[in-house]
Amino acid sequence: MSTMTTLTRGVYRENPIFVIMLGLCPALAVSTQVVNALGMGAGVIFVLVCSNTFVSLLKDFIPEKVRIPAYIVIIASFVTVVDLSMQAFAPALSRNLGVFVQLIVVNCVILGRAEAFAAKNTVGSSVLDGIGMGLGFTLALVVIALIREVLGNGTITVFPIGGFDGTFVIPGLSEQPVRIMSLAAGALLVMGYLKGLLNVIEDVRARARSAATRTATRDGGRA
Repeated sequence: MSTMTTLTRGVYRENPIFVIMLGLCPALAVSTQVVNALGMGAGVIFVLVCSNTFVSLLKDFIPEKVRIPAYIVIIASFVTVVDLSMQAFAPALSRNLGVFVQLIVVNCVILGRAEAFAAKNTVGSSVLDGIGMGLGFTLALVVIALIREVLGNGTITVFPIGGFDGTFVIPGLSEQPVRIMSLAAGALLVMGYLKGLLNVIEDVRARARSAATRTATRDGGRA
């Protein structure tokens, strides 16, 4: 498998949320604001890369019967680093994310990549896989949060810089928001429509590939 394929497949072809359908709990819970999605995504990328690295390094030394508990201990160590760092340097973000930072420990995306990829591949490939899957998770989370926040609050909230409080107000939508988008039901609706859109795109691409294959076969037969 090429380096670019390993790095990019998590962004689209094997996106953790929209394709593999893992890690849906934070996708529903913390995607109310873009800043929350960015914070959660950054934490997941860090944990994914570090846990993949250590699992790949230690795969030959971890007994088969205790591999899952060992993976969880490795993941929990890096989640603790993320949690304490957020509490120290981004307390507001830490309060917004709450218990979902600690729940990264049992995020199926991270445990799944440790078991399915890092435990069977080199350190370099495992790092690239962690980056790709983490970026795919973050991208999906940000897209969901952007749609929900714009429609549900009429705002786009990012990290504050200097005198800027980090909030863009969208005229019109901020006065008459679609409140359901701020609720869990809104997250389900957004995820469902986005998943449906991606399925339609994939179906169109598959039909185009099939048509191209048939044309090439027909032309080859005539030749």
